[in-house]
Amino acid sequence: MGVLGSVAFNSAFAQMDHSSHMMGASSSKPTACTGSGLDCANAATPFFMADGKLLLAWTGGGVVSVAQSMDKGKTFSTPVVVAEHGKSLDTGADARAQIVADKTGNVLLAYAFFKDSNWNAQINIARSFDGGKTFSQPQSLVKDSSSQRFPSVVIRPDNSIFIAWIDKRLVADAKKSGQQRLGGSIAYSFSNDGGNSFTPELIANEASCECCRIGASLDPQGGVGIIYRAIFPGGIRDHATQIITPMGASKTQRVARDEWKTDACPHHGPTIAISSSGKIHVAWFTQGSARSGVFYASSSNQGEAYSKPQRIGAENANVSRPYLLAIDQSVWLVWKEFDGAKTSVYLKQSLDDGKSWSPPKVISATTGYGDHPLLVSHGKEVYLSWLTRENGYQLIPLNSK
Repeated sequence: MGVLGSVAFNSAFAQMDHSSHMMGASSSKPTACTGSGLDCANAATPFFMADGKLLLAWTGGGVVSVAQSMDKGKTFSTPVVVAEHGKSLDTGADARAQIVADKTGNVLLAYAFFKDSNWNAQINIARSFDGGKTFSQPQSLVKDSSSQRFPSVVIRPDNSIFIAWIDKRLVADAKKSGQQRLGGSIAYSFSNDGGNSFTPELIANEASCECCRIGASLDPQGGVGIIYRAIFPGGIRDHATQIITPMGASKTQRVARDEWKTDACPHHGPTIAISSSGKIHVAWFTQGSARSGVFYASSSNQGEAYSKPQRIGAENANVSRPYLLAIDQSVWLVWKEFDGAKTSVYLKQSLDDGKSWSPPKVISATTGYGDHPLLVSHGKEVYLSWLTRENGYQLIPLNSK
């Protein structure tokens, strides 16, 4: 498939800080770039509004910016600078600005920046009431002063907003008591007024990895399924899922017994997509003693049990950054593979809710830096969103007629 609907920006990309180191990945890092435009971005996040307008949020040069496209990524409006944090902006390997919009056109942006040299972060949110043309002054999501990082935001069918993040208040409390507590916690909140206010934050799981992003997906009932790298007894960092509604969080369900015992920061979070049947599709990276690599599994009973993990990509390939999306009972899975010279984005698709899959095929490739491949949809149309140094921002249709 050719690069359709792409817009090229051929300058270099912003340097990522040392927190971007991630075990098991080998894609090249962005080279130095002094600007804050899309040509200097290290990560870009898309969202289609109800009217088909594409919002794109990115971080580059210590700045968080947003632009709009009415032609599916061919051209963009003049960027709006939402926040400037310089070197304190969180641009680690799993960090990216989050942007969503409700059916009425109200936009919410969330991102994190570091408050000190110990990687303690604050999540800020900013709102737009004119479809992303202007934004409010960013403000802290929560009042807690410990550390919040890696926001994950979902718009629910009733226009309410769900947000989850890695929270370190329990770690901070333990430190005050003279105890050592590793990792972080999974916290969440809801907003019923477009992000003007949020419900009191709750902890879904007290023990999680502190440096891996959270995957999130709506289920057919309007709940939100999340997947994250949990910390199980014995310091095992394997993946878990939960379903969260305004009534609370379901119990923690372990995806697989990878048995990865580590206190290090993988900086390599998982992905989740829930189909119209309620089937949960997940993919993740691990270096466990039971298995090592990138894997896929599914559950037909809300996470009570998961299928046997299936390896993504060739066993000897350098595979990373899987991403899933489901519409009805069609499922798309993309990932990156690095062969020592170039990074390729591969695609597999299932039309029967994960029972069978198409052979993997290369959608795009680059010899330089490449952001994580993302999947985004508008109606039934599905696109690969990929930012690279070589080809700039690409929005590639995957199922257009």
